[in-house]
Amino acid sequence: MIRPAPPRRPRDTTIALINVVFLMLIFFLVAGTVAPPLDPDLALVETSDLEGREPPDALVLRADGTLSFRGVTTDPQTYMVDHDTGPVRIVPDRNVSGARLVEVTGILRRLGAPSVRLVTERALE
Repeated sequence: MIRPAPPRRPRDTTIALINVVFLMLIFFLVAGTVAPPLDPDLALVETSDLEGREPPDALVLRADGTLSFRGVTTDPQTYMVDHDTGPVRIVPDRNVSGARLVEVTGILRRLGAPSVRLVTERALE
């Protein structure tokens, strides 16, 4: 008489999962130490007290959708007549609608701007 095979115990897959998590941990520890840390004696510049001003060669897009250049209200056509062949910089107000920003950048591109760059605030935190 043939004996039935003993029931097989299902394999435990948690060992493989632990190995993958361990390898990921090692990878991120090594990858995090590739960049050299800042010099501990370095004192970064404090810019929180500076007055925010737009660059002098940039268009300012106000919250109401109007454009100004060097403090004078303008429109894309007038600006592009006097603009050189370089990229156009726009400083958009935080509250301007996205649709108006896309509209202005599209008009500037159609009028011959090789590229339109947005000037934004960047914080190191």
